[in-house]
Amino acid sequence: MKRIILIFLLGLLSLVLLLAAAAGGAWHWANKPLSVEPNKVEIVIASGGTPRSVVRQLNEAGVSLNEDAFVWLARLSGLDKRFKAGAYEVSPSDTPLRLAQRIADGDVTLRRLTLVEGWSYRQIRAALAAQSDIRQTLEGVDDAQLMERLGSEFSHPEGLFFPDTYTFAPGTTDFEILKQAYQAQLRRLDEAWQARDKELPVKTPYELLVLASIVEKETGHHEDRAAVSGVFANRLRIGMPLQTDPTVIYGMGERYQGRIRKRDLQTDTPWNTYTRNGLPPTPIASPGRAALMAAAQPGTHKYLYFVSRGDGTSEFAQNLQQHNRNVSRFILGRNP
Repeated sequence: MKRIILIFLLGLLSLVLLLAAAAGGAWHWANKPLSVEPNKVEIVIASGGTPRSVVRQLNEAGVSLNEDAFVWLARLSGLDKRFKAGAYEVSPSDTPLRLAQRIADGDVTLRRLTLVEGWSYRQIRAALAAQSDIRQTLEGVDDAQLMERLGSEFSHPEGLFFPDTYTFAPGTTDFEILKQAYQAQLRRLDEAWQARDKELPVKTPYELLVLASIVEKETGHHEDRAAVSGVFANRLRIGMPLQTDPTVIYGMGERYQGRIRKRDLQTDTPWNTYTRNGLPPTPIASPGRAALMAAAQPGTHKYLYFVSRGDGTSEFAQNLQQHNRNVSRFILGRNP
């Protein structure tokens, strides 16, 4: 009887030692740095990705990882039920356990896209289309359909997307980024509208957006923005045409080839502020926060004209005689 008990105890001890060795081996494997060729790889996990599909992607991408072991690691740790879609960068500093935890936590690799102040909606769409990491879903969607999907009260998209740098995970859709930019622009516009000069000659936030887009295109010089905005505000108050070239260029569309001729100034379009008084019907670009605030709080002065000095700054004038002298000096290169 004692012999049987001894044999049983020895067998039990052997089993415990075997299990301990297995556990130690598993722990060592789970925490051993990965073999990654090349030094870093990136995988994109689709929605519904499983540990087995993930480890197969990893092996195909150059990460040497035991398939069954990774599956069991994810299952026993409970991480398999939390795997999240997205792009993940894998490096030799990762271990199987750390990688599984990162995927469960959604620690995704992010990309950046900058929408530049003064860009048109067409330029924004082109930037989105040029990003291979952005999933394209808006092909064939016209402007009205896009605005309806955004839940917007406006039918024209121009100017309604805030210029900023946006971070996103690969696989994010073009619509998701536009929605983020649209909501950001509405917030910025509301801030500017709430802070507006009460004597401002615009009636709605949308008209403020239109004015801000013109200010954005007319000057990038920070110190001149408020003064330029003041010129347009003064003209609006007295019913004088805005006569701003960027609106003419916008109305020309693809006909614009880098130059404005006299006949372009005389050719009427809804955006030609030489042939029509008041603001154009829509913005002509995406204004940033500085242009929005300059439009909301224009400079107080008596200027009705301005001209570029050629260095990014502007020269202002109260009357046409002064303006003509400025044009002669800064545009035609003649000394008065």
